[in-house]
Amino acid sequence: MPFPPLIKPPRLAPGDTIGLIAPAGVISQDIVDRSAARVEALGFKVKLGAHLTAVHGSYAGLWAQRMIDFNAMFRDPEVKAIWAIRGGSGALQLLPHIDYQMIRAHPKILIGYSDLTALHLAIARHAGLVTFHGPLAMSTPSDYATRHLLDVLMDPRQETVIGMAPENAARAPTAPQYTLRTVVPGVATGRLTGGNLSLVAALAGTPYAADIRGSLLFLEDVNEEPYRIDRMLMQLQMNQPFSQAAGVMLGVFEGCGPAPGESALTLDETTDQHLRPLAIPAVTGWSFGHIRDQFTLPMGVQARLDTAVQTLTLLESAVS
Repeated sequence: MPFPPLIKPPRLAPGDTIGLIAPAGVISQDIVDRSAARVEALGFKVKLGAHLTAVHGSYAGLWAQRMIDFNAMFRDPEVKAIWAIRGGSGALQLLPHIDYQMIRAHPKILIGYSDLTALHLAIARHAGLVTFHGPLAMSTPSDYATRHLLDVLMDPRQETVIGMAPENAARAPTAPQYTLRTVVPGVATGRLTGGNLSLVAALAGTPYAADIRGSLLFLEDVNEEPYRIDRMLMQLQMNQPFSQAAGVMLGVFEGCGPAPGESALTLDETTDQHLRPLAIPAVTGWSFGHIRDQFTLPMGVQARLDTAVQTLTLLESAVS
């Protein structure tokens, strides 16, 4: 199935209203309050989803309740951006029920990462809307993350150069997962696609899967042992070989080392099995993932990866 032509949401302006939703994991009223306060501190107004504190097991309510809030925010002319409060699990349940034509008719900024990967990939495939793999509303504020998010959403430019977070480089000596590594050097240009590895793998072979052909594929995960990372990478490779991409970027994989005392490959040894044979640029430890200091990746826009200077350059604006 061909992707619909790419469309971009209108830019965000100071004082605009941002709608908060919980399309996946359960949240408390305290988390809602803190997330709303963060949005207001950035100079925006807040509109809350009607079912934010609903509970259905580990989910933020029944899928139908989460769907009501999701649809309401896209249809509300007052809301200019939609920000997921948290990830967790459950966003996959929404995919068959989304009105993708409605989303295309009401293009808006959608922000989040982790389980939100499911929504990003499905919307890209069926609505053609640029969405934003970036911090969650409940994420611990970071100057680096906030600056990159607001730059992409509010200041459309034909070229935006993104360098790595110095805060992450400072963590690398004691936390090796933050180490920037070039596995295969070079320069590559392509559409940005990817997200949380668990979700990208789960959607492989479905009508909502990422299309990695000619793309800059970016992947990250958290709290997965190396053998599980290998399994998910193998699942993706058997569905669409990474060699079909223009380049591969792996972020910071927090908590993804082997279990203590276990005979196992390290995370780097595991990922290198997949990256070293490639004839395309491939890097690890870049500044995105389940981390505080992360840059925002607009899904579907053209970008250039340069391993020599360790930058990602957006080659077009992500908003109109």
